[in-house]
Amino acid sequence: MKHLQEEINPLLAQLPNREEFQARLDALVSVYPFHEYEYMISTLLAMDILTLEGYYEFRDSYISRNLYLYIFKISAPRSFGESWAQGHLKGLVPDLQKPSKKIDRNYSGQYDFYLDGIRIEVKASRAVDADSNVPLYVKALSSDSTKNFWMNFQQMKPSCCDVFIWIAVWRNIIRYWVLSSHEV
Repeated sequence: MKHLQEEINPLLAQLPNREEFQARLDALVSVYPFHEYEYMISTLLAMDILTLEGYYEFRDSYISRNLYLYIFKISAPRSFGESWAQGHLKGLVPDLQKPSKKIDRNYSGQYDFYLDGIRIEVKASRAVDADSNVPLYVKALSSDSTKNFWMNFQQMKPSCCDVFIWIAVWRNIIRYWVLSSHEV
């Protein structure tokens, strides 16, 4: 948002009624999808300070910087780890198999995937501002941020798998690490 605000501020400075606009913005009640940025952008478009083409450029630039921001809106940790992370990895590596007693007679839910005799546990986390106490999607960090970040990979049980795949999500990139259970 900081980058977007820096892009919008020079345009807002061109408004002929800047004080009136700022007073309305300060009093604005935001309810998704009608929020402060929607108000700023629509005002700039209506005043012919921002062109439609300029809006498209803002939008494309913002999306490219925040491609994975939607992942930070997944609130339940289990939904994030089991649903999103495992589904994401399965999309990247379709040969991963969901384990069962048919594949591994000792299987009892202790790992997430099976591939060519290898038991794989998936762990995922999101990089957030460690010094902030706001909702997850607001404190989501970009990979080039200099802020203190917090990332938490939970429930590490090396004896239950052969390999860990760690998935780390930032607003703009996803990184992966593959580590043997011995390394962990």
